[in-house]
Amino acid sequence: MRHIGNRKGFTLIEIMVVIVILALLAALVGPKLMGRTDDAKITDARVQIKNIETALKLYKLDNGNYPATEQGLTSLVAKPTVGVIPKSYKEGGYLESKKIPKDPWGNDYLYVSPGEHGDYDLFSYGADSAKGGEGKNADISNWDTK
Repeated sequence: MRHIGNRKGFTLIEIMVVIVILALLAALVGPKLMGRTDDAKITDARVQIKNIETALKLYKLDNGNYPATEQGLTSLVAKPTVGVIPKSYKEGGYLESKKIPKDPWGNDYLYVSPGEHGDYDLFSYGADSAKGGEGKNADISNWDTK
């Protein structure tokens, strides 16, 4: 016959107390974290715009000008075949990912060169995908970084 002896472990009450504490923490912290997703997407869009701007500057250093509007951002990953064809295009393009990122809402970034606010305008229409807006729907652009 086997002797069981003193077994150590958690009682049902101890496990229930831990579950209640975790539920309380989730109820208090969860809503605060959920409201931050819009802020995170806006920050992500600003970072992506900065990364694309860096690639555009490298393009200009090699070729003497920014890609024209009709060449678009795709000229950062593939040598343009329209407009002024660059003579010193970097093999492999100017973005490490070898593709143009979409904004955090799944839309293409908009690019105009020459721009109204500088050599080029690079922007996203934000969460609502429409010009203008406030808060999470506000446009995010290279000329209005906060």
